[in-house]
Amino acid sequence: MFRRVISTTNDVTLTFMRLILGVVFLAHGCQKLLGWFGGYGFTGTMGFLTHMGMPAALAFMVIITEFFAGLGLIVGLLTRIATLGVTGLMVGAIFMVHIHNGFFMNWFGTQKGEGYEYHLLALAIAATLLLRGAGAFSADRALSR
Repeated sequence: MFRRVISTTNDVTLTFMRLILGVVFLAHGCQKLLGWFGGYGFTGTMGFLTHMGMPAALAFMVIITEFFAGLGLIVGLLTRIATLGVTGLMVGAIFMVHIHNGFFMNWFGTQKGEGYEYHLLALAIAATLLLRGAGAFSADRALSR
């Protein structure tokens, strides 16, 4: 079972996709967990998410998942598990926050909020990594040998 979770090819395209998705999620995770890059930090994010009506346990999981999934993707460790976390976050974000804003991002500031096109792109990358694995230069690849 563990071998199947970490199995991957030596595909550099997967590596590129994994690193980009990992950097994006780690950066957002650092905002939520550590308060870096203009984020609210753990306490502020917990307050914001629970104020939106999210249960505290789920808010905690969102923060932790975003940070550690990003870190796991960058290293390429347990990539398939990390992509499941990303998938859950993106589906949750679409249906809890963004679906009522329509498809498109708010490029010109004319909408009330952001659409869900970014989330679909992240889901597509996550699905690819879930199906194919971490690719070259990953801890998963090193462990699967």
